Amino acid sequence: MKPYSETVLVAGATGRTGQWIVRRLLAHGIDFRLFVRSGTKAIELFGPECVDSLAIGSIENAFEIDAAVKGCSAVISAIGAYVTDPDAPPPSAIERDGMKRFAEAARNAGVAKFIQVTSLAVTRPEHPLNKYGDVLNMKLLGENAIRSLYSGSGFSHTILRPGGLLDGVPFRHELLFDKGDTITGTIDRSDVAEAAVISLWHPKACNQTFELIKASDAELPQQSLEPFFDQL
Repeated sequence: MKPYSETVLVAGATGRTGQWIVRRLLAHGIDFRLFVRSGTKAIELFGPECVDSLAIGSIENAFEIDAAVKGCSAVISAIGAYVTDPDAPPPSAIERDGMKRFAEAARNAGVAKFIQVTSLAVTRPEHPLNKYGDVLNMKLLGENAIRSLYSGSGFSHTILRPGGLLDGVPFRHELLFDKGDTITGTIDRSDVAEAAVISLWHPKACNQTFELIKASDAELPQQSLEPFFDQL
């Protein structure tokens, strides 16, 4: 039996974390649609069979968002600004304005769950990353928009704030979930993706904002990440 039976819109699906979100949805047998800027890149990554699930566009365009969210019941977003690319839109356009636009369109379309991957340290304005277009401050404003729009009867949100992102397979490390933005550390993108997918159905993820990192570098293979949600 599927743990979640509705269609999930994956935003930022061709990014390194987004790719893992797609893989974990496939592993759980959950239906999805891919909201991407480049259909060509999506087909290269996921194969020609993904064509029917593609929604091409950007959260900078309200009409493209409206088309993407139609018929979906949840969003998992791994969208983030490219702070080191001088030709990319500034963090304010993506993390603040774009996420607010995205959350508004999704709520208006009746999308019930909005799950967003942001970052540790978004509440620390002195953090060095803010020299790149105030990126962490902009992420926090985007989070605030999601929390405001996705609270109340019939709607819920989950905001995951991972530590420094590493590449590796899931289920290899004990994780630490915490609240208050006081911890530091690293985590594999694959585990972030799995936690985001579990947030679709886990009751302890409902209307939560939390940080997640590896508790240690020691390997501790497991079958599921669901027990770590008991830390919340």
